[in-house]
Amino acid sequence: MNIPRRRFIHLAGSAAALLVASRIEAQTYPTRPVRVIVPFAPGGPADIVARLLTQKLGEHLGGQFYVENVAGAGGNLGMRAAARAAPDGYTLVLVSSSFMVNPSLYPTCHTTRPRTSSR
Repeated sequence: MNIPRRRFIHLAGSAAALLVASRIEAQTYPTRPVRVIVPFAPGGPADIVARLLTQKLGEHLGGQFYVENVAGAGGNLGMRAAARAAPDGYTLVLVSSSFMVNPSLYPTCHTTRPRTSSR
């Protein structure tokens, strides 16, 4: 059997890459508890949906997910808490339609920069 040189190099490179890739393991997610922010009061529809989702996520991914209700200002306080969280993938937020409406209703919303004092 005579294999062309280019084909042989391609096959050898693929085999080497396969051996290297089999040694590399991805880090499992989550390695610590994941916070799910619900910007509404506990016991409401958004809270119930979030608790059902966190239960299923915990079962599926094998990690701990917990719901944190940050109610107030039409959902703006919870959104601000989520916006200020570390961007590491361990803080999730349940978004509703108020996320799109609130910037037009409130002059200083979670999407705007915080005011600086003039003192």
